[in-house]
Amino acid sequence: MYALKLTEKNGKYTFTMPTGKVTVKGSFVEEAPVQIFKDVPVDAYYYEAVKWAAEKGITGGVGNGLFAPNQPCTRAQIVTFLWRAAGSPAPKHMSSFADVPADAFYAKAVAWAVENGITGGTGDGKFSPDATCTRAQAVTFLYRASGSPAVGGGCAFGDVAATAYYADAVAWAENNKITSGIGGGLFGSDNDCTRAQIVTFLYRSVK
Repeated sequence: MYALKLTEKNGKYTFTMPTGKVTVKGSFVEEAPVQIFKDVPVDAYYYEAVKWAAEKGITGGVGNGLFAPNQPCTRAQIVTFLWRAAGSPAPKHMSSFADVPADAFYAKAVAWAVENGITGGTGDGKFSPDATCTRAQAVTFLYRASGSPAVGGGCAFGDVAATAYYADAVAWAENNKITSGIGGGLFGSDNDCTRAQIVTFLYRSVK
């Protein structure tokens, strides 16, 4: 009895059939999850999303091997995540927001977001890059980045009024299993959106 050499290609294994009787037995060992960031446990609900985002170059964390999953996500961070997920396309023109320096890491992302109707800023010629995004704002950015697809029916969350600017975005996110809310029939519209949450929303939107 001897073992046959297996050849792997695109997840498929083949071997050369010998002339004698063949008994095929296979054993596979599940690959252990690798901890990407020190503060992202492998059993966290957002582990796969953060791993995907790191592999795609969407995020490199906050330094020192940390991702800071529970930190609130800023407007600059969110548009940068979306921009990188889209392939970091070069904007036709840079934005003219007074609070977006031309050399800021998020400058091209903001310009791209404006060109694609994802954001129009916060008024008075400002983008407010350091302001924290709420869950409602984050889902709206993601919805607009996806082309603002038509939504059939409203959402079932008690804290999302039918007339709210983010109503369609939340309904779209719910219908596409991007979010199921925070429990108790609520979406948590005004809650700060954490870095873990926005990366998870983004990951689910492309799956």
